Amino acid sequence: MGLVLAAGVLWATVGPAQVLADSAAGPVALGGARILAGGVVLALAVLATRRGAFRTLTRSAWPSLLAASCATGIFQAAFMSSVARTGAAVATAVAFGVAPVSTGVVERIALGTRLSRGWAVGTCAAVVGCALVMTPDGPVHVDPYGVLLGVVSGGCYGVYTVAAKRLTGGRVDMPAAVSVTLLIGGSFLAPWTLSRPPALGTARSLLVVGWLGPVTAALAYSLFVAGLRRVTAATAGTLSLAEPLVATALAVLFLGERMSVPVAAGSVLLLGGLAVVSVPGRPSRRSARAGGNADAPQVRARTGPRRVRRGSA
Repeated sequence: MGLVLAAGVLWATVGPAQVLADSAAGPVALGGARILAGGVVLALAVLATRRGAFRTLTRSAWPSLLAASCATGIFQAAFMSSVARTGAAVATAVAFGVAPVSTGVVERIALGTRLSRGWAVGTCAAVVGCALVMTPDGPVHVDPYGVLLGVVSGGCYGVYTVAAKRLTGGRVDMPAAVSVTLLIGGSFLAPWTLSRPPALGTARSLLVVGWLGPVTAALAYSLFVAGLRRVTAATAGTLSLAEPLVATALAVLFLGERMSVPVAAGSVLLLGGLAVVSVPGRPSRRSARAGGNADAPQVRARTGPRRVRRGSA
């Protein structure tokens, strides 16, 4: 779970970095440059350390790879456009408020995973806390189209998480898979990225892409899929709500912003929801009995057949 949370901490810097950079390249071009740069960096790292890694991406893995790639590309365009239209705070609140719900629903449909009662309680608390954390102090203009784009990006997050979770269940080299999804997703946005080379070539744009690509794309996505091996997709979706919490904490600690009562209450709810989701559930009695029966043949196999005495029935 720590790896998923670490990825959320890095992703928490995407929206603020985009706002601070104020690049003239545009949100879609910036998002395409981000995942293309991250994909290239990660692919080179994989080739330098284990050249046969890409051979693990067999034909059976490509449906999940393509689903993850499409979700990655659409997420970049939708989320960064949402940030540009309605601000980083509202865009992050909407996207990552929708993310855990969409992840749980997609996992239930695609993988048939049963959603626990603890997940439902923790997710509801975390979503409400997320909304309170991102409550603006003063009047703010909420762009309906920007909110809709945030909802789309949250849905894409769920699709990516479940597709990546399915890949972790096979014999796939996950860093290689992540690099491919970033490169394919970035190629979908290439028409916008390649149409803005002068704007992307400025010092401000190069600095923000240098951070967003290698760190918040290559490293963060690698940490996220590594953490998916030990948690369900629905749990990972809820843990992603640590992102707005971290963004708020950074604003309070380094930007001098004050923590209002709604933000403080939301932080408590959000932390409580993450704690509930992070606690592993107890195995049911049925699974415990099944586990005991499954071990019984192994015990008999080690002890061997019992010798029958003569004259006994």
